[in-house]
Amino acid sequence: MKTVPLCLITIITETILKDRVVHLVRDAGSHGYTITDAEGEGSRQRRVGEIFGDNIRFETIVSPEVADKILQVLATDYFDRYAVIAYLSTVNVIRGEKYV
Repeated sequence: MKTVPLCLITIITETILKDRVVHLVRDAGSHGYTITDAEGEGSRQRRVGEIFGDNIRFETIVSPEVADKILQVLATDYFDRYAVIAYLSTVNVIRGEKYV
């Protein structure tokens, strides 16, 4: 079966940024995304929903060019001011035309 290598961007952040991240990935050229609730502990310690707000995991599959745009905006506009983690994985997808 033929697959196409693309980029999976995973962004874990505060729920308050949900709409901003949606606009960011759409403006950069993403054709879709998935958002799920997330919880855990990291460099900013454990986040407790009742006190600090919930976290979300935001995932989108995009071309390398779109991935670069998204990561650049996150690094420039969000990393210093918000609890944001972002990472990039290479994935091989079937029906790659749906994502680019």
